[in-house]
Amino acid sequence: QVQLVESGGGLVQAGGSLRLSCAGSGRIFNSYTMGWFRQAPGKEREFVAAISWSGSSSFIYYADSLKGRFTISRDNAKNTVYLQMSSLKPEDTAVYYCAAAPTGPDRRNTLVTTYLYWGQGTQVTVSS
Repeated sequence: QVQLVESGGGLVQAGGSLRLSCAGSGRIFNSYTMGWFRQAPGKEREFVAAISWSGSSSFIYYADSLKGRFTISRDNAKNTVYLQMSSLKPEDTAVYYCAAAPTGPDRRNTLVTTYLYWGQGTQVTVSS
């Protein structure tokens, strides 16, 4: 059974940084796309970033509005994917979810419906 466990959320002041981690089952990490999504109260879940793996190359996708502030990375040896968030804003406040999809590099990696497995989420709160 695939399990994804997020950590690293918390309360941070505007302008600060946080790094989220997502630890997953070993059998998915070498072939699955790993993504980060977020959901603010009263809003739909939205794409943040994703990373795919093909051969020795990584393919990375970002929500246009977050490019330059958020960075996704993965460590296959540790079965972990990270989301480094900087210059945080109050509007970044949300529950952040890690997800896994049985896909390689694909433009559909930005869609919620592409992902089969989800973590429980970690709360990120940015105060003004």
